[in-house]
Parts: sequence; structure tokens; C-alpha cells
Amino acid sequence: MELFWEHPQIIFGYLIMFLIVFGIPGGLTLWNIINCFAKKPRFEKAVSTITVIVGGFFYLILLAIFNVRGEWYEPIYPDELHTPISSEYFPALFFPLLIGFAGYIVLLYFRADRLSPLFSVFLIANLILLNIIQIAVAVQLFKNANRNIGLLFYVYHFNILLLSARVIVKHMKEQVAYYKTREDQMSGHSKFKWLYFKAVKLSSYAFPLLLMLFFIVALLEIFFVLAGQGLDAPVKAFTDTADWTFSKQIPPPPLEYEGHYLCTVAAGGHEKVVKPIRLGSRRGAVIVVNRQLCIANAFEELLQEKFPGLHRRIRHFYDTYGYPVSRHIKNPGSADAVYILMKPLEWFFLMVLYLADLRPEVRINRQYKM
Repeated sequence: MELFWEHPQIIFGYLIMFLIVFGIPGGLTLWNIINCFAKKPRFEKAVSTITVIVGGFFYLILLAIFNVRGEWYEPIYPDELHTPISSEYFPALFFPLLIGFAGYIVLLYFRADRLSPLFSVFLIANLILLNIIQIAVAVQLFKNANRNIGLLFYVYHFNILLLSARVIVKHMKEQVAYYKTREDQMSGHSKFKWLYFKAVKLSSYAFPLLLMLFFIVALLEIFFVLAGQGLDAPVKAFTDTADWTFSKQIPPPPLEYEGHYLCTVAAGGHEKVVKPIRLGSRRGAVIVVNRQLCIANAFEELLQEKFPGLHRRIRHFYDTYGYPVSRHIKNPGSADAVYILMKPLEWFFLMVLYLADLRPEVRINRQYKM
């Protein structure tokens, strides 16, 4: 039996992987924390820029490790996850994030005396908007953060919050120092001095910042409408997903799942047609449940209790021909068609249940309970 330490190349490989996965993010985070409280930060611009760029690259690698594969309407394997942000509405988040990061870089590399007060407010407003979005993304990921090494997502989110707060405080301190210098230079121009400092004082209030933030959001909303995204595009970017915190969509059955074709109908059809009501459990798998599926299963349960012999023959017929049918239900249209074709049989099942069962709705509602 070969021992682990007899293969130094394997040990070296694990050490390199540990350095990349934990060492670099941990080292950059520690450096950023020290710089945040230090009177004279060391290599602040370089370390902050590396954190934003390299951290973003690691973020994409983490998504790949998470086995994030497709949109909510695409079937995936059980060990995979659907995308946390809808690709259709992704631009509604991408452009504010891009502008926000650009604003951060400008605030990081340019001193306050080289930026006008109004432009500074514009940059800070964009940076605040960036952090609102990135906090929403962090909450979106929280539902599956315990999978693999998902907590590393929050290392990047923490760093962005820390760096944003640092650059805003630093910029405000520079503005104060710059205003004091200007005050000394204008000692002989009382009227100009009064007008200048009124404008400076106004620009330092929170109201212009909020007004600028509202203005930016309004411009983005107009852009989204013109681009066909809609006013609610930023919200739909989170809700038109499956498997995550803000997700509102019900995904189709996993690719490896082969079962009741009515399960496929409930999960794969258009929501307004097949009317899914909740999630349920079948043989250890989580499935989408609608009323038609519950009625059919309740009827089968009743049949098994009253006529077990007949139930076995019907079940054998269904297992022989029902499962192959489910493999042909590959899109919402075919699922809708099967749902409509099954309606007369659903009504027949419901009539039998109401005739033969004292509490038919109780039997129906308990089907596939998790």
C-alpha cells in the first residue's frame, strides 16, 4: 500500500491548490483590513486593484465549482444548480456594476482636488448602487452557500464593502483638506469665498447624493425600457431563476429523473396552464406538484386499498407505457398538451374519489407531502 507522503508531487499540488484557493484571497483580505485602519497604507492602490480583478476571476471559478449550468427552464443533473442571475436580465445588473467599479477606480487613483464636487457625488452614488446590487447578489447565493466552498463568495463581497467604505472615507477627508486650503487662498475675496463655500457645503450634504443616486437609477431604467428589458428588469434578474434565495421559477425535472409522466407535465408545462401548486417528494426526489398529479395519485392510492389486484394490473400497464411517454415531453408545449388531454381522466378520478372516499380532499392534499 502506497503512502500519501511517498508522492511529493501530489503534496506539492495540494499545497499550490491551497495557496490559490485560500492563501491569495485570505492574504489580500488581511492586507485590505490592515490598510483600512493604517495611517499610512502600503501599496493600497495596487492591492485594491488586484483584489477587485483577481477576486472577480476567482468568483467565476467558484461558480464553475458550484456546477452552475443552465437557466431555470433548462433540465440539469441533480448535483448541478441553475444560474443565480437570469441571463435575459443580466444587463440590468452588469452595467450598474461596471459603472460602479469604474467609479471606484477613479476615486482610488485620483485625489479629491482633481475631481469636481458634483462629479465626486456622481462617483460615490454609483459606488453605493454597486454595493446595493452586490449585497443583493450575496443574499441570492445564501441558500446554497454551504455547498462545497461557497462561503468564499462572501470573502469577495466583504472586500468590496470594505474597499468601498475605505475609498469614500478617504475621498471625504481629502475634500475637507482641500476646502481648507481653498479657504486660505480666498481670504481677500469675501463674496466669491461666500458663494464658493455655500456650493461646497451643499455638495457635502446627503441630499445631493441621494438625488444623484435617484437620477442614475432613473437613467438606467430608461435605458432598460429602450433596450426591451422593462422597468422591473433588476428584480427579474434575481426572481427569474431557480434554486436560489429570491428564485420564483419552478425548474423542470432533473435529467436523470425518470418517473411519473404527470410529474414531468407539472414541472415542464407553462405555469398558467398546468398550474403548479407546490413542491413535493417522490421516492426521495423533489418534484413539482399540481392538482392533476395529486388527484391521479390519490385515485391510485384508493384503488390500491379497495382493489389491489386491479391496481397491480393497471400499474404494470402504466409502468410499461407511461414512463416512455414522459421521455417525449421535452418542452412546455408538449407538457401543456398532455395536461389538457388528461383533463377528462382527471375529472373521472375526482368523481370516483368523491363517491368512494369520505374525505377526498384530505386524501388529495396529502399526496407527495415532503
